[in-house]
Amino acid sequence: MLKRVLVGLIRSHEHTSDKAKDPKLKSHYYRLTRDRAWEEVTSILKKMQGYRVLHEVPTVGEIVMEKKTISGRTMDITIQIVSESPGSTAIDIYSASRGSLGDLGANYRIIQEIYSILDRKLASYKS
Repeated sequence: MLKRVLVGLIRSHEHTSDKAKDPKLKSHYYRLTRDRAWEEVTSILKKMQGYRVLHEVPTVGEIVMEKKTISGRTMDITIQIVSESPGSTAIDIYSASRGSLGDLGANYRIIQEIYSILDRKLASYKS
């Protein structure tokens, strides 16, 4: 946790990928087709408290959201839904803070919160 805050002093973004060194920032996989994952994930995201879906691009599997923090900063979040194989989908998240200062680990926490909700709601499909 302290490491995240220290990194967050200078960095104002965070993202997930297959190659992430931090296991909590690895892509999440679900046994769903991309179309089915799109339906499920967009439905879940639209119901999340404190988040606002700004833009959806189903053809590329991208959802753009924003979250306003208690301190008044705005976080821009992009969720990417990618078909890995027939019946398997990966979800990656990119979160960035507007402004020039670091985020004190807020983007990392946002990614964890979104993954936690998706994993709970899509538990029966988790790979």
